[in-house]
Amino acid sequence: MSRMAIRFTSSDCAQLLEELRARSPLVQCITNAVVTNFTANVLLAIGAAPAMVDIPEEAGQFASVASGVLINLGTPRQEQRAAMIQAVDAANAAGTAWVLDPVAIGSLSVRTGLAHQLVGMGPRIIRGNASEVLALAGVGAGGRGVDSVETPSDALAAAGDLAASSASAVAVSGAVDLLVQPDGEAVGVANGHGLLTRVTGGGCALGAVMAAFASLTEDPLLAATAATGVYTIAAEQAAARVKGPGSFAVEFLDRLAGITPDDVVTGLNLRPVDTRTGIR
Repeated sequence: MSRMAIRFTSSDCAQLLEELRARSPLVQCITNAVVTNFTANVLLAIGAAPAMVDIPEEAGQFASVASGVLINLGTPRQEQRAAMIQAVDAANAAGTAWVLDPVAIGSLSVRTGLAHQLVGMGPRIIRGNASEVLALAGVGAGGRGVDSVETPSDALAAAGDLAASSASAVAVSGAVDLLVQPDGEAVGVANGHGLLTRVTGGGCALGAVMAAFASLTEDPLLAATAATGVYTIAAEQAAARVKGPGSFAVEFLDRLAGITPDDVVTGLNLRPVDTRTGIR
């Protein structure tokens, strides 16, 4: 299906930011060891509450009371893999939104097999770079480790197919983020800055922010768009104030804490997307 109109506005995304700060959703993060601290700080800065509960038995218990859940495959230890399945089962039983981030899948067998298993368990949102999305859709071999070797436009058709087959919204990160839902509706977010790619956890933490926003609405495309917009506008604001990636990481947290709904209304650059031909 091809669509061009965007049915929501930057004001709708700004309203979700207001709601997030009012409700402070509790986000369980089963994520990779490299990004745990940064992810927790990002959630705190934006107004959510992080919980890094990632061991078997406890993971399922916690997912049943969490507002949202992130499953990130960056460092999938055996114990953590078991915790992921238990958390997803509990989240599904409770009707809790969860986000899958299939980090570095494609050429690595353990995480790739687990990613396909998890897709079959019904994530609300799948978030990855273009190479990860292509691999998860079965039409690519993955990227260079955690780095993509394709662009979001290269993955647009695969994202649409993956969204339809998984009944999940699919978010493809890049210079312009592409977001697609199962019926073919799609939107581009043309905000952000390259310094996000030079901070460990810049992409992974966005998955946690998506889980926070997904806990607020039954509309996964709106949740993914609002999360991406708030995150990337804050990155633009931070980049304008710093000289490099070290100071950017600190300033980015400050901008996430300080970003206002008005910033989202005036700064969010939404682009209509034709799923056959790309961004307009």
